[in-house]
Amino acid sequence: MQQLAKGFWTLRGDFRVAGVVNIGTQMSLVRRKNGRFLLLDSYHPDADDLHALLDVTEGGTAIDAVLNLHPFHTVHCEAIARLCPNARHFGTRRHHKEVPEIAWDPQLIEDPASQNQFADDLDFSIPSGLDFVSDDNKVHVSSILARHRRSGIVHVDDTFVVWDPPALVEPILPAPRLRFHPMLSKALKKEPGAADAFARWAMNLASEWADTRIVCAAHSAVYELEPESFEREVLSALQRVEGTLDAHRADMNTPT
Repeated sequence: MQQLAKGFWTLRGDFRVAGVVNIGTQMSLVRRKNGRFLLLDSYHPDADDLHALLDVTEGGTAIDAVLNLHPFHTVHCEAIARLCPNARHFGTRRHHKEVPEIAWDPQLIEDPASQNQFADDLDFSIPSGLDFVSDDNKVHVSSILARHRRSGIVHVDDTFVVWDPPALVEPILPAPRLRFHPMLSKALKKEPGAADAFARWAMNLASEWADTRIVCAAHSAVYELEPESFEREVLSALQRVEGTLDAHRADMNTPT
């Protein structure tokens, strides 16, 4: 468990696809204004991180709620529910369906009314123009992004990835930077205007969260940005997918 700023810790661990390829996963711990805590997403940490987590949160009793922000991240939810039996457990509609054994809070975390309960501590954003839950279970692009207001750290699962070039080619390639998930084309809603809606969302996010200094991305890295560079990086990421958005616009405008 690594403390990234006052009131924000990241826990990062293993998640293996088909039991072989380790793509990693994450959970974040944030301290609320009232001194208590929230967990962002669910991951059952190793012994050392678990000890650190319980030490900071008074054995877990100081955790008010667990906010599961990605509809397809469900594997560790039961373990965290057992670890924090007195916390409120928020999930998406898909969490309720896939892990019915948990005593979920009846309010869905994708609903603004649920998010407003944590507005003193967190800002939330859901990408426009994307299927929040795709019909294709392999498409995990959309998620709820959360930004800890006190530290300015963004917790994001699959929507953004951090591209970090291998050390051998690092001298000739740009430094780590944000990119949108490579399956963006499959996540765009099959309706006119979806590409434009996504582009507007990205531009608004770049502006509204411009002072972000750290991005915690689930399956890639913790990325510490240069001062005042978040807006530039998001707009650059948007520019990189302009071809994908143009192709979607053309496809949706083709007469049937």
